[in-house]
Amino acid sequence: MDTRTPPPQFRVFGKTHLDTLPQLQALDPEHRLHMRAVAEVLPFRVNQYVIENLIDWNNVPNDPVFQLTFPQPGMLDDRDLRTMRDLLARKAPAGQIADMAKRIQAKLNPHPAGQKELNVPRTAEGLPVEGMQHKYRETVLFFPLAGQTCHSYCTYCFRWPQFVGMDDMKFASKQADGLVQYLREHSEVTSVLFTGGDPMVMRTELLEQYIGPILEADLPNIASIRVGTKAPAYWPYRFTHGEDADRFLQLIERVRQSGRDMAVMAHFSVKRELETDVARLAVQRMVNAGATVRCQAPLIRHVNDNADNWRDMWRMQVRLGAIPYYMFVERDTGARGYFEVPLAEAYDIFTSAYSQVTGLARTVRGPSMSCTPGKVMIDGTAQIGDEQVFVLKMLQARDPAWVNKVFFARFDPRATWMDQLRPAFGEPEFFFEQAMRRMQETGHGQVWREEGLRVA
Repeated sequence: MDTRTPPPQFRVFGKTHLDTLPQLQALDPEHRLHMRAVAEVLPFRVNQYVIENLIDWNNVPNDPVFQLTFPQPGMLDDRDLRTMRDLLARKAPAGQIADMAKRIQAKLNPHPAGQKELNVPRTAEGLPVEGMQHKYRETVLFFPLAGQTCHSYCTYCFRWPQFVGMDDMKFASKQADGLVQYLREHSEVTSVLFTGGDPMVMRTELLEQYIGPILEADLPNIASIRVGTKAPAYWPYRFTHGEDADRFLQLIERVRQSGRDMAVMAHFSVKRELETDVARLAVQRMVNAGATVRCQAPLIRHVNDNADNWRDMWRMQVRLGAIPYYMFVERDTGARGYFEVPLAEAYDIFTSAYSQVTGLARTVRGPSMSCTPGKVMIDGTAQIGDEQVFVLKMLQARDPAWVNKVFFARFDPRATWMDQLRPAFGEPEFFFEQAMRRMQETGHGQVWREEGLRVA
C-alpha cells in the first residue's frame, strides 16, 4: 500500500440520501420511511469507506456495522415512530417535523451522568471554563471546536444531542489559552483528553494549535495527552495516506520527545473494523510512531453482544500492538431501549470472552458504567448468605476516596443501568449517595475541588 498517495476523496451521506443510496434499494419502502423518521430525531452520518468496506449488504438489516451506523425503526418507541412516520408520509411542513423531533429528543435523557451540570470546570471566581469538563481529579476533557463532528456517527452515541442542533448541549473551545491556564492552576491534573465529536476530523495543523501550547508551557504535572477517536475504524486513511497523516505521526513523536505519553483512545466496536488492510496499517503506524493505542467500546445489542466478537477483537488488538482497555455499558440516553444489554448478560459476555484470551489481552476492564458518581464495574455475581448480589467496583470516581471500593447491589437480571440497582443486605442507599446529593445541591461535582485538595 503506497502511503505517499493522497487518501481517497472523503464523501459523506446523511438523512437526505436514505431514499437514494443504491445499497438501500433492496429494503422495503416502508422500512426506508421508518429509517427517515428515526433520522429526523437522532443523528445520521456515514461515509463511503463504511458503506463500501465494512457493511455486508447481503446481511442487511442485520449486519452489525449497518446497525451501528444506519437508523433503525426500533430506535424510537412505537408511538414516536408512528408520529414521525406519518408526518413524513403526508409531507408535513419542515417546521412541524422539527418541532416534533425536538419534543421526542427531550424525552431521551440528552445529558446523562450530570455532564451538563456537574462536570464543567470553573475558575476561582466560579465562572465556567469554555470547552472543558473535569469529572475526575487527574483528568481534564477538552473539546476542540473544530472537532465537534465525526467521520460517521454511531447510532448509540451518548453525545448525540450535540449533533442534532441542541446547542445548549455543546462543549467546545476555539483556543487552548484557557486550557493551559487551567492546567497550570490545577496541579492535580496529570492527563488531558481531547475528545468531541472526534478530534481526528481536524487537520493535524489545527490539532497542533491545541496540543502545542501544552507542550510549550512545559507543565510538570501533565504526564499524558490523549486523543479519543473512532477514525481508525471509520476513516483509517487519516493515519495512513498523505502529508497530513505523516504530520500526525510527527506530532506523536513530538509529544513523546517531551517526556509524555501520547495515547490514542481508539474506538473499535466490531472485529470487522480491524479486518481491513488500511485499518491495520493505521494502528501499526501510530504504534510505530510511539503512540500508546488503547481500544474501547460499549457493549451494544444488535451490534456486538456476543463473546466471540470481543474475543476476536482483543486478540487482533494485541497482535497489532494495541491495548484492550474498556468494555463499557451502553449509557442511559438516546436509543437506549434498542441497544441496552442487561448487566447480568453483559457480565456473562465479558467473562466468556475474557476467559478465551491470554493475559496480554486481560488489560481490558468491564463491563463498566460511566454513571454519575464514576465508572462502576460489574466485577461479578455472588451468593452471600441468603442473597444473590452483583459485586461492583468503583474504577474511577468524583471523590478519589471511592476509587477501587467494592460494594454490593441486589441481583436483578433485568437491570441495565446503575439507577435500576438497589443496595444489597437491606442497606438504605449506596455509600456514595449522600455525598452525591451534596454535590448536586452545591453544583460542585468534584469533592477534591470543594475541599481545596491539591495533589502535586
